[in-house]
This record gives sequence, C-alpha cells and structure tokens, in this order.
Amino acid sequence: MKQKMIGSMVAGVAISAVALYFALRNVPFNDLLEYILSINYFWVIPSVLVALIAFAVRALRWQLILKSAYRIGFWQAFHPLMTGFMLNCILPARAGEVARPAILYKRENIPFSTGLATVAAERVFDFILLIVFFAVILSTIQIDPNLDIVFGDYHLNRETLEKVFSGIFRLCIVLITGIILVSLDATRKIINRMIMEIPVRIRIIPLKYRKKIIENICTPLVSIVENFASGFSLVKHPKNMVLCLFLSFVVWILSALSYYIMSLGCPGISLSFSEMTAVMVIICFFIALPSAPGFWGLWEAGGVFALALFGIYSKEAAGFTLANHAIQMFPVIIVGMISAVVLGVNILQVPYPEEKGSVGN
Repeated sequence: MKQKMIGSMVAGVAISAVALYFALRNVPFNDLLEYILSINYFWVIPSVLVALIAFAVRALRWQLILKSAYRIGFWQAFHPLMTGFMLNCILPARAGEVARPAILYKRENIPFSTGLATVAAERVFDFILLIVFFAVILSTIQIDPNLDIVFGDYHLNRETLEKVFSGIFRLCIVLITGIILVSLDATRKIINRMIMEIPVRIRIIPLKYRKKIIENICTPLVSIVENFASGFSLVKHPKNMVLCLFLSFVVWILSALSYYIMSLGCPGISLSFSEMTAVMVIICFFIALPSAPGFWGLWEAGGVFALALFGIYSKEAAGFTLANHAIQMFPVIIVGMISAVVLGVNILQVPYPEEKGSVGN
C-alpha cells in the first residue's frame, strides 16, 4: 500500500507540474513573482477564517444527512470530513471521498455503503446549488465568443463551460433519480427482488451454482442497497431536505466571500462580490474535469479564464488565482492533518476506490 500511495503522490506531483506549466506559461515568472509579493496578505487571515467556517457548515450538513440513519456528534463529522478533503488535496482519484465513509466505518461502525451514500447526497446538494448559480451566470454575463484559452488538450471557452454544465446537470439528474428509486420502499423492494431473481432467470446456470450466487453475491448486494437507502433516507424528511439546501447555500456563499475577501488585498482585482462568486463557480466547473491532486493547473486555467471575462488578464489574473488557490488549499491540508492525528488515521492506509469493498459490509 505504501508503495502504491507514494507512487500515486509522485505521479500527482508530476501531473500538477505539467498542468501549472500550461496554465501559467504565458506569464513571465518574474512578473508573476513580483505580483505575488505585492499582495497584501493581511486579508489572508479573514479569508481563511471564512473558508474554515464554510467547512464547519459542511460538517453540520453532513451530520444532518447522517442523522436520518445514525446520530453522531459535530466533531465526529468534522474530523473525518476535514481528513477527506485533505486527502483530496494531496492524493489522486479524489481518495478523500472514500476515506470519509471508511473512517466512519472504523470509528463509528456505520456501514461503509451508508457513509458513501451520505457523501453522494452531499455532492447532489452541491451540484444543485452550483447548477443554479451557473445558470444565473450564463444568463447574466456576456462571454466574448472569441475568448479562448488553450490549456493542454483543452480549449477553455463558452462552449467548454456549457459542455461541463450540461454534463454535471445530467449527472445530477441521474444521482437524484437513483436516490429516489433507492429511498422509496416500493421501488427498493422491486430492485431487491430483481437482484435476487437474476440467478433464477438465467436458466443455463446449474441449480447448485444458483444457490451460491444468491448467497455470496445477491444477498450482500441487497444488503448494500439497504445501507445506501439508509444513507439517503433524508429524502423522506422534507424539512431536513430544505435545511440541507439552506446549509449548502450558506457553504457556497461563505466560499465566495472567502474569495472576495482575498481579492481585496490583490492589486488589479476590483470585482464585486457577485462577480467574484461567478469566478468561484466557473473554477468549480473547470476542476470537475480530470485534474491533478488539489486541482493544480485546471484551477489556475479556470481562474484565468473566469477573470478574463471581466477584463482581468496576464499577471493579475494568474497571480490572484495562484495565490487564492494556495490560500484555499493549504489551511485545509493543515487542519485535515490535525484531524487525521486526532482520529489516529494513518493516511498511508486509507483505502483507494477499488479497495472500498474491504472496509464495508
């Protein structure tokens, strides 16, 4: 495991270096360094505090989502959440999304598939809010049709934005549909019955093997469906659904506020709060593309493109985006490391997605 983890980290660093090269290659290094040194870093303190408050609200939201199946305290939600986000910053394949339910399973005995379902539910709420924000942006901001930023194999322009928006919108619809189907008792019973009947329907399978398939595959699969249903049981509580949507709104408003506060100390970045919110949302959609750990490179490319929409080019756009990225990432890594120590989690032993079955029911 250690060799795989170290190899992945080395590969991630290499990918990040290439991505950063493409994102910043048009800005002379001396100009970029000069700009970064000109930033008033006094504004970092309130920016970081607001960003960390946003993560505390995320923990409250996750605690509420889990509450429909299992009750845990705030810190029992906060520390796994921060550990997971920290791992997303330093490891590939968004390993932190798997780490959170794995930690819950080991420490709170919450079934892995239930924890994973609650993480998926979180992402649905995030998608919904970002899609709403993004739809507003596309309808209110005039994007120059000739604006095109080349980033490796990507062309970052309005068409790319619309494609990413369309893809995430479809993914959101699929997730919501899956949640509804699994959460409702009637449709879940149909799904479970279909799973159990698969070996029976396939006549070519000998009877003795059918029993083994039912026992070793179908029955555990039904158990996973039930655990996922418990993770998505929030759907049955409209008040909690509304509260989760509200908390999601607060999360993203605080995140945008953190960006805006940071911009106050950056020369040449004189955007309103709503404009900086647009920049944040566009960056979020760009980093939905395959990227290196911590989103290095695509974050910068998305930020430079978003700021170009408001007439901010060259070193100002690159300098602000790079500095803000670091301000958003490094506190998460530090707090996440502390949370990992508090939990007694060895990050070199956190399972990868393909190993998730080893820690669940």
